[in-house]
Amino acid sequence: MADRLFVSVLGHRNSGKSRTWNDLFGATVHTGKHPRMLELRQGECVEVFLISGSNEERQQYAGDVLDGQQARIILCSMQYTDAVFDTIKYVEDKDFWIYVQWLNPGYSEPDRQYSDYLGIANRLLFNSEATLAVRSGKSDPPTSRVRELKEFIYGWAKFRNLIVPCP
Repeated sequence: MADRLFVSVLGHRNSGKSRTWNDLFGATVHTGKHPRMLELRQGECVEVFLISGSNEERQQYAGDVLDGQQARIILCSMQYTDAVFDTIKYVEDKDFWIYVQWLNPGYSEPDRQYSDYLGIANRLLFNSEATLAVRSGKSDPPTSRVRELKEFIYGWAKFRNLIVPCP
């Protein structure tokens, strides 16, 4: 059983990835250098490490950002490009459980609407311990997809006794 959780929001530019993290934390958030507490239910928190901007957009290797990071739960934006396979391979190699919310597949490309022309879904579902959910990033506010992330993280963390009282 995977002992670490990698929660990702996958999408093209402006698909709603950063908005998802901002709503999850209830404030504008950015990639940090240290883990932070995430309130999942009133008074119940879990430690997470956030990579708000995608490694692919920043042309960074996920391993360079995550090596040495000890948080059991990583939250990470992923850009829908060929470079995302480097991030996926890194988390697979590190034996993370992977949960991905894919926002608006094909929305910005009318000729490819709702197609996975890179094969990311197949890679995640057949080569990893992964859960993949396809959601709209255009809903405003993103209440249902944020609630879904909280519930998934809460269940995973509660099972592993990682939930603590919020500071």
